[in-house]
Amino acid sequence: MLRRPSYPATLENRKEIIKHFSNLLKTNLIRNTGQNDIVEIPIPILITSHDVKFRFCGYFRALNTYTKAFRFPIPRIPHSLNKLEKSKYIKKMDWMKDFHQN
Repeated sequence: MLRRPSYPATLENRKEIIKHFSNLLKTNLIRNTGQNDIVEIPIPILITSHDVKFRFCGYFRALNTYTKAFRFPIPRIPHSLNKLEKSKYIKKMDWMKDFHQN
């Protein structure tokens, strides 16, 4: 069983954490697994970035022993741009806030 101490969070931070989790659930980057007695995840922490927005962080290294490896390489940006080299129109390139790619 994985047990780690939770990080303290203010009421404002807890609201932001719920907002971030809701957004991740809505975009299918995470999924709700229901009741899980095997793994307890610590409360994530929020870091204030230079533009006064919150950045969602957490220490999840210990979860690696419980997850399946997904061996699919992330596409490289130069390779993606080379594919678009001879395109006449580009409608949209969305990198999910520069981090989440699926």
